[in-house]
Amino acid sequence: MSCLFCFRTTRKQPADDPLLAAATATATTPAQTSAQTPGHTQPYTASKMTTTPPQIPEFQRVLLLHAPKQPYHVTHDYAVPTFIHDRELLVQTRAISLNPIDWKSPDFNFAIPELPYISGRELAGDVVRLNTGASRLQAGDRVLAISTDYRDLRKGAYQEYVVAWDFNTVRLPPHISYEAGATIGVAFVAAILALGVNLGVDFTDVENGPDLLHLVRKLPNPETVLPDDIRDECLSGISETERAQPGDWIAIWGASSTSAHLAIQLARIAGLKVAAIVDKAKHGLRLVGHDAEVCRPDLVIDSHDPERAVSILRANLGSKLRFGFDTRGRETSTWLLKALACSSDTESSKATATRPPSPPNTPRSEPEKTQFQSHLVGLTGLPKGSPPEGGVYHNVPIKLFHEIPDIGEALCSWLERLLVAGRIVPPEIAGVDEGLGSVNASLDRMRAGEISGGRLVIRLGDEA
Repeated sequence: MSCLFCFRTTRKQPADDPLLAAATATATTPAQTSAQTPGHTQPYTASKMTTTPPQIPEFQRVLLLHAPKQPYHVTHDYAVPTFIHDRELLVQTRAISLNPIDWKSPDFNFAIPELPYISGRELAGDVVRLNTGASRLQAGDRVLAISTDYRDLRKGAYQEYVVAWDFNTVRLPPHISYEAGATIGVAFVAAILALGVNLGVDFTDVENGPDLLHLVRKLPNPETVLPDDIRDECLSGISETERAQPGDWIAIWGASSTSAHLAIQLARIAGLKVAAIVDKAKHGLRLVGHDAEVCRPDLVIDSHDPERAVSILRANLGSKLRFGFDTRGRETSTWLLKALACSSDTESSKATATRPPSPPNTPRSEPEKTQFQSHLVGLTGLPKGSPPEGGVYHNVPIKLFHEIPDIGEALCSWLERLLVAGRIVPPEIAGVDEGLGSVNASLDRMRAGEISGGRLVIRLGDEA
């Protein structure tokens, strides 16, 4: 299938390309030194950008899962993936970020569409080939590739060469290393879709960001192009009048996760106020004392006693708290629900807004008082049963990112601008291991609960 490949050596860069500006900035700028990148407290040696495209072999090393509840195995003679669609490109993997699902999936036998399976959701590396429709990037670009489409084995991160959509690929500015870049992708996608689609946050005033809710609802024929399982969420999950606005509060339970790390930053740069519920003994000082102000929540509450955490939220925020984002699961999302305005008759009564009087002889089409609903997003689980009166449950529509090119490209282009401008900080790197053969031991550390508040990264060199 070599005829499908198109190798690009030149591309005219637009004059206002933020990556071009970053690449040509003065070399002594502190932000361009990987060791000085905010948010990285663990020492590691940043990888350097390659200068010449490598020769692409016919076969590669990959990490295969042959059966549930089994470790991954290195295979040395696996074919390098080839293109199927016009907008695909090939990335040589330099760094892989490990996600909790990488060990939970084989342990609990879910999200494994076929065996043997290639796992891995995010990586950073170099673009080495492009197909004819992948015009946004060029060979040699340092990129983050985000693989939320876990059913396509060509896109799994646990291999030396990975196929990615050009609209799911983010160019990295010079001051972001491969290792740091690899940690951003899935957490960013989950956070921005939760805020932008589920809760309706508008980012147009932040580095020319997207109004995702409008983008999704103005798609041509959205009833047919949107996947069945996310269509209702995208088109009717939240009304225009209930969208989160600057000054509104959002509570994030499980604020030590990487998704929460990105959600805190995105919420704050959009003008929201953030209450973070977290294990203060482990993560409280890191959150409140973070070097980057955008990473600091407005309120930090200890999660050790969930009932007390709920009481603190209700005592301090009351009816002002209508938005919640849980990153941990059903149990914690159930606690978070209790803190939202919809869960207490007393607090709900405070959340009502009296409408202005109508002109004489004008009949009312609605009751005199309109109560705004509370909205709870569950990243990994929601409370059992139906939501209470005045409450709405939301699942994050991850498929939007890889199934709707306009959405994926809008998010990736915006993430490029955010990184160039230094508006967001990558998650902390908890450790770096070398080669595909080190993945199992690293996942064992995650199973044992040794890794919290950061990401483990696997660096691939010539010997993966």
